[in-house]
Parts: sequence; structure tokens; C-alpha cells
Amino acid sequence: MLIDEIKIYISSGKGGDGMVSFNKNMMELGPTGGSGGKGGDVIAEGVSDIGALKAFRFKKKIYAKDGENGLSQFRDGKDGEDLFLRVPVGTVMENLATGEVKEIKKIGERVLILKGGRGGKGNFHFRSSRNTSPKKSEKGKEGDSAEFYFQLKLIADVGFIGLPNVGKSSLLNELTNSKSKVANYAFTTLEPNLGAYYELIIADIPGLIAGAHKGRGLGVKFLKHIERTKTLFHFISANTENPIEDYNTVYGELKKHNKKLLEKDEYIIISKKDDVSKEKLKKIEKEVKKIGKEFCTISILEEESLKSIKRILASISKEKRK
Repeated sequence: MLIDEIKIYISSGKGGDGMVSFNKNMMELGPTGGSGGKGGDVIAEGVSDIGALKAFRFKKKIYAKDGENGLSQFRDGKDGEDLFLRVPVGTVMENLATGEVKEIKKIGERVLILKGGRGGKGNFHFRSSRNTSPKKSEKGKEGDSAEFYFQLKLIADVGFIGLPNVGKSSLLNELTNSKSKVANYAFTTLEPNLGAYYELIIADIPGLIAGAHKGRGLGVKFLKHIERTKTLFHFISANTENPIEDYNTVYGELKKHNKKLLEKDEYIIISKKDDVSKEKLKKIEKEVKKIGKEFCTISILEEESLKSIKRILASISKEKRK
């Protein structure tokens, strides 16, 4: 099960307290209290694992380490260890207390979530010509804390969309090293699958049905993933009796969820051409042509037919490099 949104309580570390102490050696009198260590920061780090948010499913409160208290003989306390939260690339993180939003956009990127509390000064730092034996020190500052809402919104160059069981997963497996589950029934894909075709990231979005924008089928969360894809490959099965109706079903769900989805570059992929007769295929192509979008007809069993889709991917890749 893909966890793509979660609420967690996060707290950075408290700063250590400063120390009050004095040198007891003859002829070396004076304050020697060290300062407390800084509390640990909380830092989000981008990883390629799309399921990384699962780590927080049963762990709803997370704390960074506190800084250690200062010691005698000018020894400062150790800083608290920073806490790194591994989150998938494309994760948007909202501080529900302040409304501040931060995002992880690439693998290895690190974003500061909460800063640890400052350590308190020891009495050594309060000495002066008028007060050579200060008995004052500081308490460490409390760390910041807040409830956060993490939401994964996939970032992909190409998103495969369409009704259930139209061959999206099969093509993803053919083009990439992905091992998406494939079967001849609806809703084989229960969570988005990612694959890499050279430098392009391809996302296979689970099938959409009428009412998906209201949560029907596999629901709204997969429509949200489509928001972050740059180009859409809209699949229509050659087996269908009404390609225009199939197209409009998915198109309508995109429109009802977010009209901006309709502004994306879109290609129509007529899949499973090997399942129908040449006459049926020509009829389907004639109908799809009325939609007014560029389309190609493929079968994963016919390498020659995949050249058209590879040419489209090559042009997208070239544009990405620019």
C-alpha cells in the first residue's frame, strides 16, 4: 500500500544548559563553566524510494536529540545529533502551525524543517573586569515543534493515464526495468509505478473511472499525482467499442479535478492493436482522429509498432535537455 500523505508531529532538539563552575587550582581561580550544546536540527532528505513515507505510518511523533549540558573546565556540551527524515522526491511539506510550505525536488536534496535550540552559555562567558567570579549561566533554548502535513506528489516527465486495463503497466515494463503487476482485469495497478527510460521518469498512474474526482475507484489521490507530470500519454484500448466515450470519461475527470491538467501536452496511445482485426483497428483510429490530438497505435508484441512511441519519448527527452 502506497502511503502518499501523512501528518506527523516533529520537534527539534533542545539546547543544553550552560554550566556554573570555578577553577579550584591555586593561582588559577576563575569561572570555567562550559556552554550547552546546540539541539539537533530536523532535516528532510530526498530519496528515490516512492514508498519512503511508510516509515512514518506508525510513528507519529518524531524528536531530534537534545544538546548536552555544559561541563566544568571550559568543556562545552556536545551538540544534539541532527535528525534526517528520508522522503520521496516530490514530497511537499507543510508546517501546519505557520503555513510554511517546503518541497523536495531531487534525490539527495536536503531541506531544513526545524532548527534546533541554541545552547545556553556557561558562566565563563559572563566574566568581566567588574565581575571576575560570575555565578550566572543560561538555560538552553527549547527546540521548535509543530505538526506537519507531508504529501507526495509524483514528479515525472511522462504520466500514463487512461481507464483500467488498457495496457499502461505492460508498456512501462517493456520500456523500463519496472516490474509492474499485469493481469487481464480492472485495477491491476493499485499504486503508481515509476520507471526510467534513459533520463526520462515515467509514471504509470492507476486507472481512472467516472467519478474518480469524487473518490470513486482508486480515488482522488491518483488525480493529484497527475498534477506533477509534464506530459500525458492517454491510453485507449483497441478493444473498446467506444473510444471517444473512453477518452471523454478520463478527460472529464481531469477537468473536474483541476482544469490546469488539460493544459499539459497530451498524446493518445491506442494500445493492444494485436487483439483486434485490421478492420476494427482502422475504425478505432478513424474515431480517435476526431479528438484532434497526435496519436500512435502500438502493441508490446510488435517491436516495430513501439518505434512511434519511442520517437515521441526521444523528442520529450531532447526538450528536457534544453
